[in-house]
Amino acid sequence: MEHMFEVIVKSGRKIRLTKKQWSHVCVEHSRIKDPEEIKRALVNPIEIRLHESSNDVCDYYTYFKNLKSDSKYLKVVVKYLNGDGFVITAYFVRRIN
Repeated sequence: MEHMFEVIVKSGRKIRLTKKQWSHVCVEHSRIKDPEEIKRALVNPIEIRLHESSNDVCDYYTYFKNLKSDSKYLKVVVKYLNGDGFVITAYFVRRIN
């Protein structure tokens, strides 16, 4: 599977964004224009929360103050499998939840 990028986050874990998932984000959440926005949320999150549906999934948040929309937090959903993380999706939300 081809990757758009791979980063190592503060916890020391690798997280990858595949071309397939980037395509999903582009189609389903078109406000995200650049994979660097997702990378920013992973490398320098303002908050990381355990996802409500699974202990193997975390939500990474970052804030974009210059957006014209009310939804200024980018939420990146990451699934961990065998120690490595994979971006499932990413989209803008109004608040961290």
